[in-house]
Amino acid sequence: MNNQTITIRICLLLLLCTAGVTSALAQVEEEQEVRLNQYNVKVDHFPLRTEAQNCILVLENPAKGYKFWMDNRVQFDAATYFNLKNGMIINGKPTMPGGVSMRRVRMAVKAQIAHYWYGEVDLNFSNGVFELEDAIIRFDGIRNVELSFGNFKEDFSMEETTTSRYTTFMERAMVVSCFAPGRHIGMQANWLPSSFLRASAGVSWQLIDNADTRYNVEEYNKVGKGMGANYTGKIVWMPWGSQPYYGLHIGYNASYRNAKKTDDNVIDGDKLVGRGYDGNYFSTRNTTAINRTKFLSTEFYGVKYDILQGFELAGYKDGLRIVGEWITNSSVMNKNYKGATVNMDTKHFWGYYVQASCLLFGGKQRYDITQSEFTQPSRGREWGDIELMARFDYLHLNTQDIKGGSGQNLAFGVVYHINNNVKMMLNYTLSKDDKYANNKGKAAIGRDINGDYTSNPKLAYNDFGVRFNSLQARIEIDF
Repeated sequence: MNNQTITIRICLLLLLCTAGVTSALAQVEEEQEVRLNQYNVKVDHFPLRTEAQNCILVLENPAKGYKFWMDNRVQFDAATYFNLKNGMIINGKPTMPGGVSMRRVRMAVKAQIAHYWYGEVDLNFSNGVFELEDAIIRFDGIRNVELSFGNFKEDFSMEETTTSRYTTFMERAMVVSCFAPGRHIGMQANWLPSSFLRASAGVSWQLIDNADTRYNVEEYNKVGKGMGANYTGKIVWMPWGSQPYYGLHIGYNASYRNAKKTDDNVIDGDKLVGRGYDGNYFSTRNTTAINRTKFLSTEFYGVKYDILQGFELAGYKDGLRIVGEWITNSSVMNKNYKGATVNMDTKHFWGYYVQASCLLFGGKQRYDITQSEFTQPSRGREWGDIELMARFDYLHLNTQDIKGGSGQNLAFGVVYHINNNVKMMLNYTLSKDDKYANNKGKAAIGRDINGDYTSNPKLAYNDFGVRFNSLQARIEIDF
């Protein structure tokens, strides 16, 4: 080897060493670079990996335990109603207008912070009306335990806690819409010791979905009335919970509901009365959201507290799933309450639903043991999958001295799961209510002996009760 070759090799080696040292110094310099936030405070910083996960924008650094993503949803609905018997009378005949609606326009940001902390803000702008949905702080640094604080759904009814992007039908069953607590400010602990058992317990206070609700809370506070606390618990047994495509769900829910809560504000002279404050206001639509008429409805005061119970049974295998829930509400009256609108006997209301669905082209039903509810199914074909479903639901709001009405729905549906983000839904429902379901005296439930429409069940001569059919459609995108 001549001197020239040796010299060239030495020069190449020196260049490589210099490049390595320079790169290392640059990396150290980058790591030591000081970053300041808008408040002129030094902050930690690290690179992020950007990708689309099922077309959801995700920024993350797994090593740091950080993940940030958007979660948006748009649902466009249309509905028409026909074969109407009785109901709201306009120009001398029953009328139930249909139409279109932006059922949900949701914008959410979610983040996993430093492995154990999670935060979420979820807003709804449906039809131009702002509402706060979720505002959550969550800690899962304790083995098998998850602690949540903020505004979120109480863990009651698997149909209610299932996100609206994955519900089987366009609208939830009447008993769920009427009784399931939904979102409140509160705290909750979830315990998942194994794949076959989950339990939760929580305490909650008032609603805080929009400005009107907050105003009512503040007005009650001014006159020395608090919202009171509610206590909710759930336990679920999930045999075969570790299996991906078959399993069983057996659940029990219970909730103590303090009567001091409100979702409305009524001023009667110098007396401040609110729907739900020392009372109850129960109402629901017949599984429709575009027409806003609530034929089943009752309101009464003098309530001390409510005991809410629910039983859940569900099974699934491959593309088939069957789900049922039975929910009962017992309103215990306050015997010392002056001005009660009903007698002091405990009021019992109840309802149930049973539904089944099946994917036709090889898709699989999927169940999330961490939340004890069904999630997005898989699709059996590249072009998607078709899901058929049927449901019967019933709600009873009648007692000895309260006649809020009872009603039932028989619904059929089809869903075209196009991909992970887009689906189309079609629901057909036959609805039938009894003679007491008169929208608090505003709807005709039959004709009297003279052949005139009447809302008074005592005067209805024959062929009474509101009945109608509905056809509803939805197109949804999640991104």
